[in-house]
Amino acid sequence: MEKDIDRILWTEEALTQRVTQLASQITADFASCPSPPILLGVATGAFIFLADLVREINLPVSVDFIRASSYGSSTHSDGAPKFSLDVKLNIQDKHVIVVEDIIDTGNTLCCLVAHLKKKGASSISVCTLLDKPSRRKVNFELVGNGKYYCGFECPDYFVVGYGLDFAERYRNLRFIGVLKPEIYKM
Repeated sequence: MEKDIDRILWTEEALTQRVTQLASQITADFASCPSPPILLGVATGAFIFLADLVREINLPVSVDFIRASSYGSSTHSDGAPKFSLDVKLNIQDKHVIVVEDIIDTGNTLCCLVAHLKKKGASSISVCTLLDKPSRRKVNFELVGNGKYYCGFECPDYFVVGYGLDFAERYRNLRFIGVLKPEIYKM
């Protein structure tokens, strides 16, 4: 797998350090809330990031997943997110932190925030490992006193590793790297 990587953008050490910083900020921001936040991982890409993040948050939290995708086996979003797994926990009047692997066009996140708002969340925050603002087509609005947490701003490359994939491969790399174009243009 590593032979398919053009270069490493974030090492395992850099990821660990940044996840710890994000968890500390979330802990501080939600410490005085009367009810613990619900961390809602966007499957499947965010599962490693979510697991590491949850272990570093020093608060009682609940965890759930939602599956939303607009990529399929492509390297570009088709702009029409599909939800194939919905949140199981009751989020009515709760603080929800959506945990994403990467925000690209913003389409999926915008639809997801609207979906969770309809379910009655009192606040919706977003914690994304990577943000790729150069590709943004749709802006999203946080709900209530929602906050925005970002691990790294990502240049406009197709990246894999640490949960991010191409055609369900490369998720288990311990770093985030740029996939060689000849791999995904075959």
